[in-house]
Amino acid sequence: MVLKTLSDLKRLVDGSPMKKLVLAAAQDQHSLGAIIKAWKANIVEPIFVGDRDGILSVCESNNYDISGLRIIHEPDTEMAVETAIKMVSSKQADILMKGKVGTSILLKAALNKDWGLRTGNLLSHIALFEVSTYHKVIAVTDVAMNIAPNLKDKIAILNNSVACLNNLGYKMPKVAVLGAVEMVNENMEATLHAALLSKMNQRDQIKNCIIDGPLAFDNAVSLESAQFKGIKSEVAGDTDILLMPDIEVGNVLYKSLVFFAKAKVASIILGATVPIVLTSRSDSEQAKFDSILLAAAASKW
Repeated sequence: MVLKTLSDLKRLVDGSPMKKLVLAAAQDQHSLGAIIKAWKANIVEPIFVGDRDGILSVCESNNYDISGLRIIHEPDTEMAVETAIKMVSSKQADILMKGKVGTSILLKAALNKDWGLRTGNLLSHIALFEVSTYHKVIAVTDVAMNIAPNLKDKIAILNNSVACLNNLGYKMPKVAVLGAVEMVNENMEATLHAALLSKMNQRDQIKNCIIDGPLAFDNAVSLESAQFKGIKSEVAGDTDILLMPDIEVGNVLYKSLVFFAKAKVASIILGATVPIVLTSRSDSEQAKFDSILLAAAASKW
């Protein structure tokens, strides 16, 4: 199965039991709106942890009906985060979502050695984009977590993202390892990493995917561009996952797709015991809803 649009994610969760989602520091308008929409669509069963008055005020101002849903009153932000994460680690919830709290606070708590969500794997971010100019959904990783990943980090990021797409129904997702050029240049570390990752994939050290690189962005997403440059590749023009060289490139591409290309996006954190819905403050309610949908589909396994 290949996702043509983000709404295809809904088919993956239809008929499955609703996942329990806990929203940490829940007094956040767009998060509440997205969760209520997901609840009404029978995707998640929400639990709100945060300042009760703040939560109810947001709901009243926006005509959100949360009658019958569970609210755990915890006005202190860090304690609200701790409570939410402990609910996940004790199997009382299946998905963690960031509300009105800083990313660093949430992730620090998620990595707590005693009651956090550690697995021993590197945490990484994946974003799925629906772009009108591309023939299917395309994943971009990592744009939000790992600043300057080394080769070992990139292997972990790839393993996280490939496993995620395998769980979404992709048997052998095609991975383009990006660089500024499509030739190996000893002065450009990203191209060296790309060549090594491609060879590791050929030797079955990185499994369940097809990796090619280095590829420049145009070659990764345009077969015509690749053919013009004489590049022979199974991945070029049909990429499922774009592996970023670093966070700056990833962040710029993410925001360019959203603000210039008007792409739809869903994003989650991988590598913890459960998917973590951790979207940008500038992301729309629709983006948060699609991210919840992605987390529900990913957590089905």
